[in-house]
Formats: sequence, structure tokens, C-alpha cells
Amino acid sequence: MSATTASSASSGASLADDKLAQAGQLRLTWLRFKRHKLALISLFIVALFYLLAIFADFVAISDPHHTDARRSYMPPQGIHLFDENGFAPHVYGLKGSRDMKTFKMVYVPDPSKKIYIAFFAPGYDYNLFGLIPTNRHLFALINPTPVDGIFLLGTDQLGRDLFSRLAVATRISLSIGLASVGLSLILGILLGGISGLYGGIIDTVIQRLIELIRSIPTIPLWMGIAAALPNTWSVLQVYFAITLIISLIGWTELARVVRGRFLALREEDFVIAAELVGAGQFRIMLRHMLPSFTSHVIAAVSLALPAMIISETSLSFLGLGLRPPAISWGILLQDAQNVQVLAGAPWLLLAAVPVVLVILAFNFLGDGLRDAADPYG
Repeated sequence: MSATTASSASSGASLADDKLAQAGQLRLTWLRFKRHKLALISLFIVALFYLLAIFADFVAISDPHHTDARRSYMPPQGIHLFDENGFAPHVYGLKGSRDMKTFKMVYVPDPSKKIYIAFFAPGYDYNLFGLIPTNRHLFALINPTPVDGIFLLGTDQLGRDLFSRLAVATRISLSIGLASVGLSLILGILLGGISGLYGGIIDTVIQRLIELIRSIPTIPLWMGIAAALPNTWSVLQVYFAITLIISLIGWTELARVVRGRFLALREEDFVIAAELVGAGQFRIMLRHMLPSFTSHVIAAVSLALPAMIISETSLSFLGLGLRPPAISWGILLQDAQNVQVLAGAPWLLLAAVPVVLVILAFNFLGDGLRDAADPYG
């Protein structure tokens, strides 16, 4: 019986080895990536944030642009799941009083006033995916008064709910990062591939262009470009302009990676064979050479994304990027610049938490993909 068990275990191991030997590069990359637990957790966090970006208006509790002076600088509220009748999610109402020393309103929870929460309840109107008119939200208050609200992260000076604004800001900041990386990916692969494949004077010109772009100080360049953007432009026009600017600056690193790989691959047998059968240079580049290091490109992209997000956040924080009424992480952090404001409303700094969390997640994800990019290593 033991001999039979040993034989079956041996045959199972042999079958697994055969499958591993026949696996493609992406399959081997995934098998190695799964061993990197921190990278897997980071992948889950990144996916969660992009899911939030897609359904930002559904998750938002109140209209992120709605202002109400009566709700200025209200502190974060906690959600209570149970009352004397059992499971009944609710928040306590807030009652305010004037501090006679600072003359500021101070809000404290009022346990005698319970405001109950309903899931998938109606709220403010919006277009789901920008196409489907609806007013359903993940959760909302039941019969609230105009002053009532669910302020999970508090409110700002104009009485706008920070949680709702943070959800919408996630969509804008992450989409700019993704669009910028997409454009940079096209430029980096195209110019880096041409540089590595053709060499000669073309390679020299492209490399000098890369060195020129990388030698320009970033912040003065941003300031000059921001000053060139007309104040009459709409939010959408500024959005596309910022995306294009970040892309035109951020493609150089990927181009150098692609060039180095193409220089190493252009003397390989499969490339020479493709040339002998009459394949064109662009077909060789896109059909034969690029797929051989797809995992390296994915790793480079995952490491470029946090840089793009930081660029947009920094531009908007400095007032050089998106402008109100647009909502991004950088714009939300502008409210946290004043020390006196933070002394009375420290919850405004919570806008920095998703920035730090996403950047760390992308970096750990990039590390995991980079380690898994060479499955035979």
C-alpha cells in the first residue's frame, strides 16, 4: 500500500513538474508572484481603491459639492450598529455650542437624538458610470433634517462631507495616474523600441531627448506650464492638460528600460529568423520582441503609477494642477496647509491617508512583480 502511495505521489509530482515546464512566462510570473504575500495584499488594496473610484458616487453619502455653513467643521461621527431594539445602524445627532474663548462652534454627540441609516437608500442624484441616472447610494440617513448627515470623516470649512469628497477625489486622482501611465507606456515602448532596434543616429537623437527632459528641474517646469494654462479653461480641459503634461515628462524611464531589453534581444535567433522570413521591423518589435518581456513592462508600469499619482497630487496641492470645483487628493490637502485650521479641525489631514496607502501598495506591488518578472531566476 505504501509503495502504491509513493508511486502515486511520484507521478503527481512528475505531472506538476511537466505542467511547470510547459507553462508560459506569464503563468510562471503569476506562480512566483503568489509567494509574495505583501504584494498580494497590496494588489487587493489597489483593486479596492479602483473599485471605489468606479463606484465613487454610489459610495458617497452626500453631494461632495454641496455647502452648508451650519455644518462647518463638524467632527467625525461614529456609526452605532445596535440600540435597545437590536441591530439598527444609526448615528447620534450633533449639538453645537459657542466657545466663548475662541468664539468657535464646538459640536458634541447628542445620544438622545438617533438618526437611523438605511442601505441602498435614495440620496442625491448622480449618473452611475456617467451614463445611468440614479439616486441610490450604499447607505443614507432615514428622514434627515437639512443639518443632519453621516460625517464619517467630518466636514470642511464650507460644511462639505470629507468622506464623500475623498471618494470622488479617489476617482479623479487614480484615473489621472492610470491615463498618464497609459500614454507614457505608448511613448516609452514606441520610442524606446525604435531606439534599441534601429540604433545609430536615431538612437542618439532619442537618448539626447531623454537626457534633455530628465535634466529640466521638475517644479519650475510645472510652474511654467501651469502659468501657461488659461484660467478660462474648464475642469475637463485642465484635466486632460495635466494628464498630457505628466505623460510627456514620465515616459523617459520606461523608454530606457525598453531600449536596454531590445538591445539585448535584437541579436537573438528568433529575431534573426523573423527578419529572414521578411517580417517588418515594427512587426518584429510588437509581435516577437515585446511579448518576451511583458512581465518586466508590467512591473515598470506598476512602479510608475505611484510617481504619476504623486505628481498630480503635488501639482494640485501647490495650486498648479486641478482647480476647484474639481476634487482631487491634492485639492483636499490644500485645506490642511493652515496650521491654525488643523488645530481646530485635525481630521482634514485624513485626506493624506489614502495617498500614503495607495503609494505604499503600488510600491509593494511593483516590488512583487519585479521579483516575479524573471520566473527562472
